[in-house]
Amino acid sequence: MNDTAKVFLEGGPDDLPERIVPTPSPGSDVKIKVRGGYEHFRRTPRQADTAEGALPVYEWWERTEIAE
Repeated sequence: MNDTAKVFLEGGPDDLPERIVPTPSPGSDVKIKVRGGYEHFRRTPRQADTAEGALPVYEWWERTEIAE
C-alpha cells in the first residue's frame, strides 16, 4: 500500500502525463512541467471520487513558459 497523500488535477491540457499526483507542500500549488512550460494548479474546496479514493481537487489556473 502506498502511504503517499495524493491530489487530483482538473483542467489544463488533455495530454498531462498524470491526473493523480503527490500532495504538494502545505499551502503550495501543484506545478507540472509539460512541453516547454509549467501547468499550475490551485487547491479547491472540492474532492473527486477516484480509483484511489476521494482526493482533493486542484484546478488548473495558468501556464508559464520556460525561458530558453
